[in-house]
Amino acid sequence: MAEASVRPAVLTDAEEIARIQRDTWRTAYRDLLPEDVLAGLDNTAAMRELVEEATATVVVATEGEWTVGFCVAGPAPDSEVAEADGSLPDDAATTGLVATLLVEPRWGRRGHGGRLLAAAAEALRNMGATRGVSWVPEADRASLNFYHSVGWQTDGVVRTLDAGGRPLREARVTGPLDLKLINS
Repeated sequence: MAEASVRPAVLTDAEEIARIQRDTWRTAYRDLLPEDVLAGLDNTAAMRELVEEATATVVVATEGEWTVGFCVAGPAPDSEVAEADGSLPDDAATTGLVATLLVEPRWGRRGHGGRLLAAAAEALRNMGATRGVSWVPEADRASLNFYHSVGWQTDGVVRTLDAGGRPLREARVTGPLDLKLINS
């Protein structure tokens, strides 16, 4: 395997980040999202703005010369950490959100996801967060298994999004931010 690493995203990464999201969703979520939603994916401008304004931490995973994945993390809005009844947990103010963590399927199972999550967790800790949350489609067993493998668990809160007229149920996962990478 070529050298693998994670680094902060720069503005010139925005187009590649958008491509990774588009290609990964078209592969991983083709059975979950309508074709017209997948066909219309292009968030290059949003990614460019996110990286440029630094309102969240954006990191990219690389292997050799290739950008193979990315992660977006930042403070969690109250709506992302609220309990099913709408109440806020005691640690709402110190909970971080992993908004997106994607590795292209062809680069999977090489540790990129773990490196991305570890980098995001470190950034969240540096912002004062004590735990993290993320939302994963319930049908995305690979992502749920990944989060479970690093000690994050579903907490019983689910939400249903309108995905182009088709409901998409997501489960919230939560866990510690003291992740350590183990080099094998």
